[in-house]
Amino acid sequence: MMKSGTVTMKDIARELGVSVATVSRALKDSPRISAEKREEIKRYAREHNFTPNLIAEALRKSKVQPLKIIGVIVPQFTHYYFSSILAGIEEEASARGYQLMVAQSDERYEREVEICRSFYENKVCGVIVSQAKNTTKFDHFKFLVEQHVPLVFYDRVSIGVNASRVVIDDYMGAFAAVNYLINTGCKRIAYYGMSLNLEIGKNRFNGYQDALLKHGIQPDEQLIRMCDNRSDAESITPDLMNIQNPPDAFFAVNDETALGVLYSCKRMGLRIPADISICGFTNGVHAMSCDPMLTTVEQRGTRVGEEAASILIDKVEGALPINSIEKRIVRTRLIVRGTTK
Repeated sequence: MMKSGTVTMKDIARELGVSVATVSRALKDSPRISAEKREEIKRYAREHNFTPNLIAEALRKSKVQPLKIIGVIVPQFTHYYFSSILAGIEEEASARGYQLMVAQSDERYEREVEICRSFYENKVCGVIVSQAKNTTKFDHFKFLVEQHVPLVFYDRVSIGVNASRVVIDDYMGAFAAVNYLINTGCKRIAYYGMSLNLEIGKNRFNGYQDALLKHGIQPDEQLIRMCDNRSDAESITPDLMNIQNPPDAFFAVNDETALGVLYSCKRMGLRIPADISICGFTNGVHAMSCDPMLTTVEQRGTRVGEEAASILIDKVEGALPINSIEKRIVRTRLIVRGTTK
């Protein structure tokens, strides 16, 4: 884990009584500096957590004016929702004169830590992030906050870090979807969701559960599965449809999972929506390229990205205090199509 410290080459030069040029050459193993002096400077740099400003160095060499760069961490580039958020971040950042340094965590905690370290070393002006699914330790995020690097979460928020965030109204989105399914005659509604360790997982599950309870329907544990991708949905749906009292509808945590249910049910010869209703959550491009087209909760990812970038840039430019905690919610809406009655 990174240690605190924002030591510069100028600081090292002052403390050791040498020039900044000497420090720079020593850190690059220049033979113009004695081996003994090189080791003294390197040891001091290590002990005080010195990190070179790689972007600034590259810009100095190219004689280009320094750029304003925002670090963005995306769990997966292939996920439509994250791509739409990234588009919103880029649009707002570009309009305000900023550029992006984007990296994919690939849903891995270790990769996320590496990216945060790289962003810090490259002196980005702030970081916008959606945490990986399996992240349960948050020291890498806390470090950025401690170093006064503006940090904004989107979608998946780290409850272990007191930082600004932009989320959608996951609870109401799920509640509205399940409420609609019940109002169209469904009583046995299966839930395919993500880990309850994630805030959005808890919020969507609570929306599902409360909609059932509102109509006097007790949640059935047989119908609740941790499943948030298409392949798993295709694998477990046939078994679920073969239980003694099978579901008459599915509410899935994202569109890809809902499509797994759709194609699995069609292979079983079930009619959609006459025999089974299906609702997803995203409203990505695939929701309109299936047959029948998918009923889903629209997340408005572009708006989420714009809000996240706006908060971060306002902090960088002083329009918002750097230590203020901004919490913004983007509203969802239910898009009714052919997979529901």
